[in-house]
Amino acid sequence: MAEIFVPAALNAPLCKLGEGPVYDPHTDTVWWFDILQSKLCEYQFQSGVSRQHDLPFAASALARVDEYRQLLFTERGLYLRDVATGDLSLHCEVEADNRLTRSNDARVHPSGAFWLGTMGWQAEQGAGAIYWYFKGELRKLYDDITISNAICFSPDGTVGYFADTALRQVMCVPLDPENGLLVGEPKLFLNDFPAGNPDGAVVDADGNFWVALWGGSQIAGYAPDGSFLRSIALPVSQPSCPAFIGKTASQMLVTSAWAGLDDAVRQQEPSGAIFIMDLPFQGRFEPDVKII
Repeated sequence: MAEIFVPAALNAPLCKLGEGPVYDPHTDTVWWFDILQSKLCEYQFQSGVSRQHDLPFAASALARVDEYRQLLFTERGLYLRDVATGDLSLHCEVEADNRLTRSNDARVHPSGAFWLGTMGWQAEQGAGAIYWYFKGELRKLYDDITISNAICFSPDGTVGYFADTALRQVMCVPLDPENGLLVGEPKLFLNDFPAGNPDGAVVDADGNFWVALWGGSQIAGYAPDGSFLRSIALPVSQPSCPAFIGKTASQMLVTSAWAGLDDAVRQQEPSGAIFIMDLPFQGRFEPDVKII
């Protein structure tokens, strides 16, 4: 049974498909995307100001490069974004010649490598892949992925996690902590969930795995050995991705979506809202991505 941590909705516009939240502790700002409406969203906690930035294409994930630049994962590849001006410049193409696919889940490994997952616009079977990017080099790790999700890493960088939501399973794989590359074969980590399907995920400071359950109205937590810990109830049916936020990473933010829901459901729940809750466990921050 899901525990209730009393999530509060952030004062921000509802998202058709909210995804890819990431917190910048240097500026006390959280960033996320509305993929299907091509918007980059931000919320500055100190000022309480919420903004939406229009993008020329769909994007789904972001990593901090330094205080001046961000690296955006978009349907056309990796783009550098100037934080002050919003200007975009192509950094590295990813499936740019394949108009059937778009960017989806991504997360930065403790080494500064960036794992990137793609998928078909209509979730076409096997159309997506998972890539590794590090210091200007891009490699494909896995193909034949339908809906890439749950990319995250153990705190020491020796274990990587990823999901194909269409298969309703999460895999784990041993990694080189120095660069986030594979050093072994993936094996099944999870294929049994309280409800819904695995979407975005994070790993806390103790190595526990927390995954948003799309269609399941909750975040579910698992120990490194795969044993179930607890789930956190949410007032929406389609939570999409969690992120640790706050100066001490003691809170969790969760994006959600209203895409695909009928009017009756949307009248009953705050679909597409962004939620924040205090945690009884310790989160951790995302590292900066290394582009050189």
